[in-house]
Amino acid sequence: MILKRFNNMKYIEVVIDEKNDYIDYPFTYACEFDDIRVGDCVEVPFSKGNIKKRGYVLEVNDRLNKVVKGIKSIYAVRRELSLNEEMISVAKWMRDRFVCRYIEAVECFRAPKKVACKRGPFPDYDPIKERKKLNDEQKNCVDIISGAIEKKHFATFLLQGVTGSGKTEVYIRICEYCREHGKTVILLVPEISLTPQTVTRFLEVFGEESIALIHSRLTKGQRYEQWEKIRKGEAGIVIGARSAVFAPLQNIGAIILDEEHESSYKSDMTPKYNTHEVAIKRAEYMGAAVVLGTATPSVFTYHNYITGKYKRLMLTKRANNVSMPDVEIVDMSSELRDGNKTVFSRNLYDKMLSAKDNGKQIILFLNRRGYSSFVACRNCGYVVRCPECGISMTYHKEYNKMLCHYCGRASKIPIKCPECESKYIKHFGIGTEQIVEAVKECMPDAVCERLDLDSVSRKGSLEKILKDFDRKKIDVLVGTQIVAKGLHFDNVGLVGIIAADLSLNVPDYRSRERTFQLITQASGRAGRGNDKGDVVIQTYSPKSFAISAAAKCDYDEFFKQEISLREKTNYPPFAELIQVIVTNEDRDKAKNTARYIFDEFLKKIGNYDRVIKVFKPKQSMLTKSNGQFRYQILIKCKKEYRDFIGKTLRNLKVHIYKNTKDGSTGIVIDVDPYSFM
Repeated sequence: MILKRFNNMKYIEVVIDEKNDYIDYPFTYACEFDDIRVGDCVEVPFSKGNIKKRGYVLEVNDRLNKVVKGIKSIYAVRRELSLNEEMISVAKWMRDRFVCRYIEAVECFRAPKKVACKRGPFPDYDPIKERKKLNDEQKNCVDIISGAIEKKHFATFLLQGVTGSGKTEVYIRICEYCREHGKTVILLVPEISLTPQTVTRFLEVFGEESIALIHSRLTKGQRYEQWEKIRKGEAGIVIGARSAVFAPLQNIGAIILDEEHESSYKSDMTPKYNTHEVAIKRAEYMGAAVVLGTATPSVFTYHNYITGKYKRLMLTKRANNVSMPDVEIVDMSSELRDGNKTVFSRNLYDKMLSAKDNGKQIILFLNRRGYSSFVACRNCGYVVRCPECGISMTYHKEYNKMLCHYCGRASKIPIKCPECESKYIKHFGIGTEQIVEAVKECMPDAVCERLDLDSVSRKGSLEKILKDFDRKKIDVLVGTQIVAKGLHFDNVGLVGIIAADLSLNVPDYRSRERTFQLITQASGRAGRGNDKGDVVIQTYSPKSFAISAAAKCDYDEFFKQEISLREKTNYPPFAELIQVIVTNEDRDKAKNTARYIFDEFLKKIGNYDRVIKVFKPKQSMLTKSNGQFRYQILIKCKKEYRDFIGKTLRNLKVHIYKNTKDGSTGIVIDVDPYSFM
């Protein structure tokens, strides 16, 4: 068959702007616009009725490379809504990597709708009068990263520095270098609304004219204004949470991820992307540098350094030259045996009184993550774990049973401890409000405030608490993970970690990693002034290598033991985990669909069943959300089979949607999940 040719005609591959699995592939159109380009937003006739639809150009060709019957021409180009070739390249990669639709990946780069903005998003600040001088370690880091930027040599750097070592000042110098050489920068922070100190620091140096902010707490008008500021080239530095990685910057010189170990860099909405990987993909395209800054690298990041994928730069001492704080571990089992049933050990209690008498402030950190409790013995520290998976089992009040949320094993709560036969075994849990009450009982004259997501839900409440603490109006600050995220206060003389076990025993293979990170980060809030400060870690598991290594600030020792366990149990980075979540308001429909996916997937993988492990579908830890029952399937495989599994699951998903008449079933595929809720 001879294809009909058009004079000066282009042929474009277009993805339709509609979230529909049936049409999640490119459609071919003719285009008589000579300047059509990849990334353009176009209006096209679609379906039998030639309904006008928007779409995005994925490819532009001079001739047809396949037979297309009844080829249609596009209506128009909407250049004001268009993306560019780099964005489309990353979006196409995201579709395969994170098993999402084309349009869901494209949507990440799209500009917000135009809305009038009444006020700017920037906090109050004063221009800085005197800049800090870099020490030799900081200067070396800046020189090496700047050298890569100058050569447009793509590289990923792990900037590993102890807490208080001045990583923020290194970021500022990298931004200065980029701006002086006509390049732009993206600085990502875990939760920008919870780290106002970082934003203020950059405003003090660069002013708000050069900076754009992108995060979820902006109004629609503010978000549109900031996005336009970036698109027009008025802002060369973008600061934001994970979505800012998609900022429409040109000529990017560096993408910086502060506190790179934080789980909030993994998207919890579709597409469930990993910010690290998107940043690296964009930087690779532009020949830019990626800087992953942290005192406590994720195991995955450090493994990439060990295997030569990343380069490591070290900051081994604090910028103020003060030693790291003195850290003590208190065995709460011994406290219990000695008759102390309060939340404070005698050691922590004495140090709290001493700190208050000496005019020092106190941070009490409760390592609480999630809503479920683990089951543990308060006498010997024994924790009930799944015999197959080695993950701590979770207490479910609804069933009055312990469940493993990896394999689904269920068992009754033991009446006595299997290890020491003590009767002190039960589900374990404590909250920040209880800690505040305990502080008021033992230190009635102290001003105590709580810093957690509940206490900062009102607008401006976070800023007020932090300002009051900075001005020494608050003696004791009780908080969750918020207090461990980059806060800098000169007068903190004591950090108390109330229950390190609360993160150590969550049902997640990363629990030891998270425990080490949180203890180290929380400990780092002490001793940022002229005195090194004290840290007291309370735990029922004093022999845990995660806790002992954190007490010594010994990351290498922690990594050595953790990576050995990961390799033996075949967990990331030695394997890939893929989670399939099935939802329906009807419990049986959700359950039956999950079972169908499981059965069909086993048929599809055939001879791969020895290298791909599929766990039977089980009800999720979060059994119901937004009126939808949730069932999950967990798949473990070698990395080389990841793409095969992604395509297989995508095809199964489309097949199910085509055969589900009511469309009530939702299927979400999460590659490398950070939550097993």
